[in-house]
Amino acid sequence: MAQSNDRITSSRLQNLQQNETLLYIVKRLFQAAITLLLASALCFLISEIAPGDYLDTLKQDPQITPERIAALSEQFGLDKPAIVQYFRWLWRILTRFDFGQSFVYFRSVSSLLIERVPATLLLAIASIILTWAIAIPLGILSAVKQNSRIDQVLRILSYIGQGFPSFITALIFLIIAQFLSPLFPVGGMTSINHDQLSLIGKILDIAWHMLLPTIALSITSFAGLQRLTRGQLLDVLRQEYIQTARAKGLPENKVIYVHALRNAINPLVTLLGFEFASLLGGSFIAEFFFNWPGLGRLTLQAVQAQDKYLVMASLMMGAAMLIIGNLLADLLLKAVDPKIKLADLK
Repeated sequence: MAQSNDRITSSRLQNLQQNETLLYIVKRLFQAAITLLLASALCFLISEIAPGDYLDTLKQDPQITPERIAALSEQFGLDKPAIVQYFRWLWRILTRFDFGQSFVYFRSVSSLLIERVPATLLLAIASIILTWAIAIPLGILSAVKQNSRIDQVLRILSYIGQGFPSFITALIFLIIAQFLSPLFPVGGMTSINHDQLSLIGKILDIAWHMLLPTIALSITSFAGLQRLTRGQLLDVLRQEYIQTARAKGLPENKVIYVHALRNAINPLVTLLGFEFASLLGGSFIAEFFFNWPGLGRLTLQAVQAQDKYLVMASLMMGAAMLIIGNLLADLLLKAVDPKIKLADLK
């Protein structure tokens, strides 16, 4: 009986070792933990180098007594040496997932992040879906119709889109929203009567409010992805195996969408994690202009108020989402092309 159990255990361990995807995820999570640890130290160092702190602002208010300042300093742990502050903060995160207390909101930083992160993810994910849904087909069309009038128009549009920084695009759409008001909401995530709407009404209300910031966030990414899709597909269409497939009499649609696109899409998938990270950075700008209640606006307000623990937690959350985005991109690349070995991905 004991030998049978040992064989079962040994078989399970062998299967676990052979599961490439699981081992890769475990390896990446271990690397992510080290990266986040280094990121936490860097975030804390930056906050310490920055001149002044939250209490310096309060000291300028004559109505706040020195005793009150001292009490707040003790409450937030600012009376301790910097190295002690960091390790106390890190220990609370590891043991209780407690990022400290916000100086401005007098609430736990964790609760603030839980409120704001979903709004930022919603905006970023919607932008990715919109970008890929438009850029990939147009990139394919531009490659198939190379040097035609359609190709020339699409290339001009992509150059124009890449030439506009995110903040310019957001500002233009904000001006458009003000001129077309009340057709488009100027800011916010929901309407005043949002709580009184049905479930479908609430979903549509949020979608209506996120329409312009999503488009503003997608334009620059769309332009770059369209050009990249066109270039990758043109490179693949010149390969010998594509010419062979055409010589065999295969339909052109099958040659393009089955043989060519499958190989052209791989480099695009690898960029998904980086695009996700860039969208997070761009969403900060879109959130500011459109008053979107996400992580970007929260981080900006925390920096302006020198809300130390909130700034560090926001930066940590941004780093975590970047790591997750890159991991998902690698797993998606493996799903698209099973011949790729995850161990070879860097």
